[in-house]
Amino acid sequence: QVRFVESGGGLVQSGGSLRLSCAASGFTFTDYGMSWYRQAEGKSREWVATIRRGGSTIYADSVKGRFTIPRDNGKNTVYLQMNSLKPEDTAVYYCKGDFLADWGQGTQVIVSS
Repeated sequence: QVRFVESGGGLVQSGGSLRLSCAASGFTFTDYGMSWYRQAEGKSREWVATIRRGGSTIYADSVKGRFTIPRDNGKNTVYLQMNSLKPEDTAVYYCKGDFLADWGQGTQVIVSS
């Protein structure tokens, strides 16, 4: 059974940093790219960042230069390092294996101004 467990969210002031973690299980982690998405209240879920199987990364323009998406294949875990946070980064953050249908429960990030 594919499973994603996100953690690390919380309340942070504008300009601060957070590191989110996503522990994956139920599939061969190294065979898949991994992505982070987010959904702000009242808005659609949007893509944030992807790390491919080979380690290359791509980012949404809104987070480029502020967020990074490393992965630890030995721990079946993908991270989202978020720096220089802004109030508009407030959302529930989800991770997902590319081309897999399952989602985790998400982790809430609130950035106060």
